[in-house]
Amino acid sequence: MTCTLAALVLAGCGNGGSKDSSSGGSSGGQKKLVVSTWGFAEDFYNKEVYAPFEKEHNVKIVLETGNNADRLSKILQGSSDVDVVYLSDYYAQQGIEAGAFEKIDRSRLSNLDSLYDIAKAPNGEDYGPAYTIGQLGIAYDQKAAGTTISSWADLWKPELKGKVTMPSITSTSGPMMVDAASKVAGSTEFNEDKAFGKLAELNPSVVKYYSQTSEFINMFTQGEAAAGPIMQMYLGDLKKADPNVEFVTPSEGAYAIVNTLNVVKGSKNKQLAEDFINWQLSQEVQEKAAKAKVDSPANRNVSLSAEEAAAVTYGSSVVEKLQKLDMAFVNKNLKSWTDRFNREVTK
Repeated sequence: MTCTLAALVLAGCGNGGSKDSSSGGSSGGQKKLVVSTWGFAEDFYNKEVYAPFEKEHNVKIVLETGNNADRLSKILQGSSDVDVVYLSDYYAQQGIEAGAFEKIDRSRLSNLDSLYDIAKAPNGEDYGPAYTIGQLGIAYDQKAAGTTISSWADLWKPELKGKVTMPSITSTSGPMMVDAASKVAGSTEFNEDKAFGKLAELNPSVVKYYSQTSEFINMFTQGEAAAGPIMQMYLGDLKKADPNVEFVTPSEGAYAIVNTLNVVKGSKNKQLAEDFINWQLSQEVQEKAAKAKVDSPANRNVSLSAEEAAAVTYGSSVVEKLQKLDMAFVNKNLKSWTDRFNREVTK
């Protein structure tokens, strides 16, 4: 298999717990839809996503916010009354394997055909689509790096010794780097032994393995790092820290990072939840989110100017080249990869 590792997408923002998306409780006769999400870009979501849906469907949206792992754990423990859940495709796969989600009625998703193929069924036809597609590439400061970068292999350049920051194996994009290392080692098919051997070669160049994007940005701010893998959506924040930073789509290919929507098993509002998913996929919502730099669009009908598309993963020429990896394979192997990374790479 040529693509065998998966994206661990951001644990997300937000501070756990439940809250209304606007002040006040549900009024008489109004249904309640409980939505589990990260809690980032709250002003945008409240105004452009939740409020219009509430008005159209006479429903009150109540939010549960937190990171992927915590929110999924609550659902699996049965300590949540969530109807619809936003999760990275990696965590969505865990939920699917645990039987946590309803099968999606795709006939109710009129906007599904407008999505890029990669977004239509990232975890299989029975489960929810992706509403956003990002890419993991390389950000670097050429002057600080002392060299140019155009590929994953360039991270191994001797000029970068002591200047690279890499994701922790258990973080957002750690497993992607195992796959990238296999490619750098010359394997057309994933080769675990070669991948870990190559990562061990890179280790002397790594100043720090980061777990959160804020760490990555801080290292560039303080001049501790000059290059490393990061999601394109954070380029704007990174440029505020270091205006010389540029984003590179590696010649071997960038990795697709997709976030999904699913209906939770046992939801009493399954059709309403599917209506909400369909609304999130609409060109109207997708275009507003892209222009606000909140989410890169999964809807291929979204039209952006060059300025609007800056730092956004956009367009078929970009999206259709992204590498989408096997989530089930990652779930099966991540523990052994983590153990091996700790033994052989950072020993």
